[in-house]
Amino acid sequence: MPDAPPTNAAPAPRAQLIHIDVDRRLGHEWDEWDGKPLPDEGNYDSTPWLFFGWSAATIAVLAATGALFLYLLGPRLALLHRSIPGVLWLAWAVGLGGLSLWWLLIAVAYRTRKPVLPEALAERGLFLRMMRLTSRVATRFGRRDWVENAAVKVYNALALMRSRKVGKGELLLLIPRCLSKETLDGVLGIAGKYGVPVFVATRGQLARRVIRERRPRAVVAVACERDMVSGLHDVAGKVPVLGLTMTLPSGPCKDARLNLGQLEEWVKAYVV
Repeated sequence: MPDAPPTNAAPAPRAQLIHIDVDRRLGHEWDEWDGKPLPDEGNYDSTPWLFFGWSAATIAVLAATGALFLYLLGPRLALLHRSIPGVLWLAWAVGLGGLSLWWLLIAVAYRTRKPVLPEALAERGLFLRMMRLTSRVATRFGRRDWVENAAVKVYNALALMRSRKVGKGELLLLIPRCLSKETLDGVLGIAGKYGVPVFVATRGQLARRVIRERRPRAVVAVACERDMVSGLHDVAGKVPVLGLTMTLPSGPCKDARLNLGQLEEWVKAYVV
C-alpha cells in the first residue's frame, strides 16, 4: 500500500523583516491631527484627474504671483533701465507658456499611457516639484490628502510607463511600522514569494539612508499620502520608485491597511 501524502503543505516563504528602530513621535506631517476619526476612515482614494485640476490652479497661482511682482516693481526696475520691465514680462510669458505646455504633455502622457517626456521632465524631475507645490496649495483649502492621493496615482502611472525590470535582490520594499498585523503578514508573504527584502524605517531620513546604503535599482514604498509625497520628492529623482498609499481607519501611525493585490502587482512589474 503506498504511503499517504503528507497532510501539511510546506509553509509559504516569508520575507525577513529588518527594523530600524529609533525614538519616534507622531510624524510631523500629522502634527495638527486632533485625534478625531479621519474622513472615510482614512481612505483618501481620488480620481487622478483631481491632480490635474489642482495643478492647473497651482500654475495659475504662480502666474498671478509673478505678474503681481512685476506690476509692483516694474516702475522701480525701469529707473535702472527702461528695458528691464519688458524683458521680465517676456520671460514671465515664456515661462508660463512653457509650464502650461509641460502640464498639457503630462496630461497627454497619462491619458495615452505613452512616455512623451523624458524622466527628468516627468516622474523623476519636474513632476515631483509640481506635486509638492500643488500639495501646498491644496493644504490651504483642506484638500491636501485627496489631492496627494491623486498626485501619487499620476506619478505611478508615469513611472510604470518605463517598464523597468530589475534582478533578484535589486528591488527594495520600504514599509512604515504602523501597518496592522494582518496587513504586515500579507506584505511579508508577498515579499518572501519574490525574494524582496523588507525594511521598516520610522523616519524619512532613515528611509533615505537605507536606500543610500543598500543601493537598490528600484524601490516599492508604502506610506500615507503625506509621507509619500515628501518621500518621493526626496528619493524618486535618485532611484526609480513606485508608491503605494494606505488607508488609516484608526488614524495616522496605527493599524494602517493597504491593497495587497496592488502591492504584489507592482513587485511583479519590477522582478517578473
